[in-house]
Amino acid sequence: MIDWFSEWFDSKYYHILYKNRDQQEAENFLKNLSKLNFFKKDSKIIDIACGKGRHSLFLSDLGYDITGVDLSENSIKHAQQFEKKNLKFDVADMRKTYKKKSFDIALNLFTSFGYFEKEEDDISAIKAMSENLKKDGILIIDFLNSKKVIDNLVQTETKEMDGVTFNLKRFVKDKFICKNIQFTDNGSHFEFTEKVKALKLSDFTKLLNFANLKTTDVLGDYNLNKFNPEDSDRLIIIAKKWD
Repeated sequence: MIDWFSEWFDSKYYHILYKNRDQQEAENFLKNLSKLNFFKKDSKIIDIACGKGRHSLFLSDLGYDITGVDLSENSIKHAQQFEKKNLKFDVADMRKTYKKKSFDIALNLFTSFGYFEKEEDDISAIKAMSENLKKDGILIIDFLNSKKVIDNLVQTETKEMDGVTFNLKRFVKDKFICKNIQFTDNGSHFEFTEKVKALKLSDFTKLLNFANLKTTDVLGDYNLNKFNPEDSDRLIIIAKKWD
């Protein structure tokens, strides 16, 4: 059985539905992150679950050495057209170590975690992120604030993008925040369901402990304000590898 994320993220319709993501917001976030003291001019960074590479590309333009990895072959094929001396992309499963002890900073941005049914896969992914890092390396996870998302869930929505009408239904089931996506294109009906585990800060703390990572800061938005579980837009965790 194919995992939903392998099929959906590799589909052209995923990129159609989300084509209007706020690039300026993403760039402002990365600029703010790059001002933190652990970002050095010679930092080697891995962008895990990089998608089509928009974050990696922007950081490379700031001068950092970036490797973007993603499970989606189509996304990586698209991203590879932008490769240059300090930017490369590769197909890789986040549950497996890419290059052991090779990076100063590991990024996992834009809620690119929590897709797996089994906790063992979550643990494997966090451990792999840690193993990619050098000693004292930094992991940054940018995740949704599950409490705020659930409290403000828009249950039904319709979006028309590039001539395709997407019918969306959101719900919570078995500890997952779900989005059912149905649409018809060229006479064919399609249906996908996104599922993101409703992880809380305490859940991440537990996972990080499995991987010799210790939280050093918890932020709540892309302006790097402190996290408040009641009203923060994001859950951004900064953790340091201590062994």
